[in-house]
Amino acid sequence: MNADDARIPLWPLPLLIAVLFLVAAHAAYLLSIQAGHVPACMPYVDGCVSISRAARHGLGNHLFRLLVIPCAVLHALVWWLGRCWLQGGRLMLALGAMSAMALAVYATFLGTEGEAYRFLRRYGVVVYFGFGYLAQLALMQRAARRGALPAGVIAALSWIAVAMLGLGLANVVAGLAVPDPAAKDRWENVFEWWLGLLMVGWYAVLALGWRRQGLAMELKRHDPL
Repeated sequence: MNADDARIPLWPLPLLIAVLFLVAAHAAYLLSIQAGHVPACMPYVDGCVSISRAARHGLGNHLFRLLVIPCAVLHALVWWLGRCWLQGGRLMLALGAMSAMALAVYATFLGTEGEAYRFLRRYGVVVYFGFGYLAQLALMQRAARRGALPAGVIAALSWIAVAMLGLGLANVVAGLAVPDPAAKDRWENVFEWWLGLLMVGWYAVLALGWRRQGLAMELKRHDPL
């Protein structure tokens, strides 16, 4: 590499996804509590409110959208960089891009009223988690096959993926086994908060892997003619 060339590390991008999403969800919830829109509780245990409801009203809604829409752009960028890094993986990129677009749709229409908007929000949540999870599996498989990440990082990513799958199955079981609608909603809310935490935790571990591998983008200096 030429001495005048610059190397931009890429690991802050997936880490920023995790930070933005965590700050957006929790700060929006705190603002909604202060404004009296939602009850105060420990949502990871009590399940008194979903992420969507926590960020649906007032200033919390504006802050959530302000942070999550750029976060969706970062998702798409990370998946594009992942395809470049692994030198292939069109399906992975397609799944990741659709997940990112769904997150943007969800954040854009959160807080709006109407059946069509409710459908778009539900679509956004399901596609974001579902397609994002499949893209993560595709990246782990390709990275493991190519030896592109340390074994410890692959193991950590895999354990997070297993935990997300377990939460999804537990949510289905709770939906079938819990007859009380209020209790069912609380369980769904608990699962949603933990699933969101695991999802962004996966990106934080990916950031660690990229940092350990020294993954960077080179900006070459071109001398004028």
